[in-house]
Amino acid sequence: MRSTTPRENFRAVLSGERCVYPGSVFDPISARIAEDLGFEIGMFAGSVASLTVLGAPDLIVLTLTEFAEQARRICRAGSLPLMVDADHGYGNALNVKRTVEELEVAGISGLSIEDTVLPRSFGSGGRTELLSIDEGVGKMKAAVAGRSDPGLSIFGRTSAAGVTGTEDCIARVKAYQDTGVDAIFLVGVKDRAQLEAIAAEVTLPLMLGGASKAMMDRDYLAGQGVRICLQGHQPFAAGVQAVYATLKALRDGVDPADLPGVASGELMKQLTRGADYDRWTAGFLD
Repeated sequence: MRSTTPRENFRAVLSGERCVYPGSVFDPISARIAEDLGFEIGMFAGSVASLTVLGAPDLIVLTLTEFAEQARRICRAGSLPLMVDADHGYGNALNVKRTVEELEVAGISGLSIEDTVLPRSFGSGGRTELLSIDEGVGKMKAAVAGRSDPGLSIFGRTSAAGVTGTEDCIARVKAYQDTGVDAIFLVGVKDRAQLEAIAAEVTLPLMLGGASKAMMDRDYLAGQGVRICLQGHQPFAAGVQAVYATLKALRDGVDPADLPGVASGELMKQLTRGADYDRWTAGFLD
């Protein structure tokens, strides 16, 4: 019997009736941790990619090549379906098409393209600006055209709910869902009333980001058609704190044997798939 692929497992989440919280991952080890713990989906965000690859804030200075290469490393480490935030597609609609092509080859299961003006435009003063609906539609069409494997899931993403309001958000998602995307990614929905108004106009599965704590009820979200809801990207920040604390302790003279919170040899062997390498070594080298 043929085993399911990560993309098939990802689509099963979209077509199901549950809302899942994905595991925020950023490298092969974090993806294996999420997979071993039973997360249905891994999420690789653009902001986390900038931090991981460049040690830089989320100002869209990361390139497509850098992003796709890190996504490839994550995907080859296991079978966890990976959702990635491809931001604005690294340019105009033609760049979006190329972005989808590169990320599909990298092995991801889903990606989002957003209608935010990125990078930040001159004179914007830090305000979030949105593309026109027509330009957004062009990007979504290009994303769908860039897909070779129909199993790859494409999300149309908009922040309109928190930027221009409910009416504009509804107009955008209705236009985007007509382009052939597989789901809609909403960022900045303010409350349940706003989500319900938008969900009533959408026929595709929803993904939610930046939701308030009051909305984080998976049964409720599932009833509104939300299949994926982000909780944030705390694992990377927790990792930064752990590395900082460990290096500081060593610098301050703490004996390595006395350091708290260090992964055991057993856990490290599990996450590096040491048993597989032992078997391969015995089979190929001994």
